[in-house]
Amino acid sequence: MTVTAYINVETPAGRKIVSDLEKHRKLVKIEYPEVAAIENEKTYTVDEVFDECIDILSSHYKVDGRKIWNSIK
Repeated sequence: MTVTAYINVETPAGRKIVSDLEKHRKLVKIEYPEVAAIENEKTYTVDEVFDECIDILSSHYKVDGRKIWNSIK
């Protein structure tokens, strides 16, 4: 017998429930939505997210974050 549950993973409680369920790999099969389900939503690449984070940190700390990042690569 199986049960289908819809969990809102946009909330901390929902993410915790899914995290707890993922610990039981032998008993629980989790299916995530296909890419088509989030087709109309904006998604970001890792580089886009990184660039935005560098910009936020640079403005917050009043430094050139890109220059610092390039010097430690």
